Amino acid sequence: MLSHLPKNEVRDIAVAVVLEEASAEAKSWRVFLLNLKDEAIETVMISSKGYGTKDGKEVKTSVLRHAFPRIEAREYALVELIDEQVFGLNNEYWLSYYLHGTIYDKKFIFLPESIVEENLVRVPLVNKPGVIIG
Repeated sequence: MLSHLPKNEVRDIAVAVVLEEASAEAKSWRVFLLNLKDEAIETVMISSKGYGTKDGKEVKTSVLRHAFPRIEAREYALVELIDEQVFGLNNEYWLSYYLHGTIYDKKFIFLPESIVEENLVRVPLVNKPGVIIG
């Protein structure tokens, strides 16, 4: 029965953890949703949570939900601020949106310790250093 459903593949959409500011005392990180498509997406919902093991104990963060009525073509939206203390966890962003009346969804997961300086690239649209999953 599932084989009869269309495969709604998410393409040209990415989530990025971006380094906004860095000083000797601290770094400021933000999570962005990037619409790399040549058309807008609508009724965009994204939930975020962290989970994993820290100091030998299971840890789960609160689930946060964010909604955007529309993200224009080749634009980005600020999802949330993110603290470096959760970089040692799985950081999951579950995205749903509509395009031409069809719903699409995808999970983006930043694995523990993947948000590190060695993995920083120039994030498109935002034009700042960060780690991106597409």
